[in-house]
Amino acid sequence: MDSHDIECAIESILFVSGEPVKLSRLAAVLGLDELDVDAAVDRMRDQYSFDRRGIRLVKLDDSVQLCSSPEFSDYIRQALETRKQPQLSQPALEVLAVIAYFQPVTRAYIEQIRGVDSSYTVGLLLERGLVESCGRLAAPGRPMLYRTTYTFLRTFGLESLKELPELPQVESGDDGREGIQNAILELKASASSVDDEFMGSV
Repeated sequence: MDSHDIECAIESILFVSGEPVKLSRLAAVLGLDELDVDAAVDRMRDQYSFDRRGIRLVKLDDSVQLCSSPEFSDYIRQALETRKQPQLSQPALEVLAVIAYFQPVTRAYIEQIRGVDSSYTVGLLLERGLVESCGRLAAPGRPMLYRTTYTFLRTFGLESLKELPELPQVESGDDGREGIQNAILELKASASSVDDEFMGSV
């Protein structure tokens, strides 16, 4: 396959999938080295952006996905008659920051850092698809563990968790809460409006 055919095949797979697809999966299907697929994805991403297309190709950790371009989000909402989801509250951003930086974490750990009950807020983030359960901790009561999702990365315009703003040394108590507050400010600066960076898969 030449580079054009490779890019067309990747585009077709991502379009039909509508969900993030691992680079390793694309490489296996196309019979290519993962580095070659990654290079093709980078070329496609740059071309979509340069041409100001209605779709964007985003890298999410070890996966890629086609998404609608954020500048056309208002037209998409009108055409599909969808409402813009409300921005996350400060408590929700606090919980999201704790999960993002220390995942996988239990609800008890989140509450230890925040100092308040977080059950409702964790449920809200689960409902919004920003976090997900990822098993249980091997401890008495086997509490649920939580981690962020691809939706979290896409929402904040991150390719991977390695791009999270650096977090100051966090300890339990006031210092921990102050560090999380600083992290929240950094996260908010990286995305002008939560859930509006990308509308979702095309």
